[in-house]
Amino acid sequence: MTTTAAAESQPFQAEVAELLHLMVHSVYSETDIFLRELISNASDACDKLRYEAIANPSLITDGTPPEIRIVPNKAANTLAVVDTGIGMERQELIDNLGTIARSGTRSFLSKLTEAKDGANLIGQFGVGFYAAFMVAEKIVVTSRRAGSDEVWVWTSEGGSGFEIAPVGEEAAQRVARGTEIVLHLKKDAAKYLEAYEIERIVREYSDNIQFPILLVPEEGEPRQINSASALWQRSKSELKPEDYAQAYKQIAGAFDEPAMTLHYRAEGRQSYAVLLFAPSQKPFDLFQVERKGKVKLYVRRVFIADDAELLPAYLRFIRGVIDSEDLPLNISREMLQNNPQLAQIRKAVTGRVIGELETLGEKEPETFAKIWNAFGPVIKEGLWEDFERRDKLLALARFTTTSGENRSLKQVVDDFKPNQTEIYYLVGDSVERLKSNPKLESARARGIEVLLLTDPVDAFWTSAPLDFGGKPLKSLSQGDVDFGLIPLADDKDDKKDEPAADAATTIAVIKDALGERVSDVRASQRLTASASCLVAGGDARDRALERLLAQQNRGAITKPVLEINLRHPLVAALATDTAQAKDLSLLLFEQAQILDGEMPDDPAAFAGRMNQLVLRGLGK
Repeated sequence: MTTTAAAESQPFQAEVAELLHLMVHSVYSETDIFLRELISNASDACDKLRYEAIANPSLITDGTPPEIRIVPNKAANTLAVVDTGIGMERQELIDNLGTIARSGTRSFLSKLTEAKDGANLIGQFGVGFYAAFMVAEKIVVTSRRAGSDEVWVWTSEGGSGFEIAPVGEEAAQRVARGTEIVLHLKKDAAKYLEAYEIERIVREYSDNIQFPILLVPEEGEPRQINSASALWQRSKSELKPEDYAQAYKQIAGAFDEPAMTLHYRAEGRQSYAVLLFAPSQKPFDLFQVERKGKVKLYVRRVFIADDAELLPAYLRFIRGVIDSEDLPLNISREMLQNNPQLAQIRKAVTGRVIGELETLGEKEPETFAKIWNAFGPVIKEGLWEDFERRDKLLALARFTTTSGENRSLKQVVDDFKPNQTEIYYLVGDSVERLKSNPKLESARARGIEVLLLTDPVDAFWTSAPLDFGGKPLKSLSQGDVDFGLIPLADDKDDKKDEPAADAATTIAVIKDALGERVSDVRASQRLTASASCLVAGGDARDRALERLLAQQNRGAITKPVLEINLRHPLVAALATDTAQAKDLSLLLFEQAQILDGEMPDDPAAFAGRMNQLVLRGLGK
């Protein structure tokens, strides 16, 4: 390429070396990103031409449509990205391609974060542009602004500065409008000259760019390699259920059908399109430790990230796309996490997803049940983590109870018994074991519905002080429980007339026998048929939570309270059979441990006591 005048050298400011080092070694972890950035810049240039042509139609009178061409040249070891967008004049080349040089690190990042309007489409050109130095040892940019006769070339090897000059006739004829970026590739970047590699990157990052992306092979005809159609940007009235199903499978890489689809556009202080899906089957990575989300972030139809934390972790099963018109093309995870615009989008979209789930639960309970059965344990993480939305999540939750499955708290409260003021629950390993738990006996005798909680997360969220509609949630494994004001469902269950052991004497005998194994012994209001059970004291953590934390070495198990049924024959025998009092007391304690899913402290001693009592009953 020849120029009609000597090239003018322009130095970068002192901080450019630091910023280029940051861009190449710290900001981007994969070199593929450079092509995404260059295509994005080209798309922005085409976008700006479209906007400016509204007021000045003469800019596009030549009939050349806005498009992007990618031209690999193995012989010259160059890769060109060419657009027919707005183009740049001399000063714009200096300003736009020198953005990081003249901004300084702090002001540059601040400027990138605060970018909001369409006039800034080209303003960010210098950011992603420099990512190209990850793969190029030299970059030559030739540009002609729409409506201008002047064509300028900008050249840099990424060192201390760049050169800028007017171009010769050959280049002027080649670039009728827009910008041509030619990368002289490094030796280890030769793979980016392969057509399949270029197509892979475009499909992954830029498939939904709204302008055609043409691959111009060294042999053969140019062909379009992107779909140039963002389904989420289209009106809902244009789309059919099968369109959404296909989009879900493509976006999520899934094979099931979506159980819920949420598609809308937000306008106002921020503009963004949302297309989200709730799967009908559990993804394999649902319970990975990182708890990463899978909602993809796009900015003006340019793929940015697939784990930008666009929804809270307890909604990580949601798949889809959020496409912002206002966000800058962020360059680091730190900026994605701290960007205030993204935080506003996250808050608004989270509320919309929860609202859509609520509507589904009311209008299509069977469909919602599929979602809850698959992802309920994940959603319940929000009861522990998201204080702001806890009430909504409690209303959304469905539970297995002693009365049925997929019961809401509203249904539970609506079925309260006379004088009932609390919502009762039990936490355990399985529904079957909980249904046989003796702590349910008194509640069952009164027809009180009890939540049966078996997910590991249940032990955590129930440790917070919770209420629903002013009705507190109360564990049947913790503190005092008094059902005295709630009538029995059947008068035959009333055992007040049955003889009871003397409370003071019996409790004293058991305390003496058990010693430090328990924190207290007391008469139970929970039991009607069983002899004993173990509960946590009023200030202690629920026993299910303590066991879970102990398994993870995150705390010791405190001494439990042993509750006894004074009307049970085994308990009554304690006061009269002093010779067997210690063995009977230990048996009550160990039975309660087993019923709670724990092993006795000394299984061999427990077996020996049981054998002795059986032989005694047999008269041997």
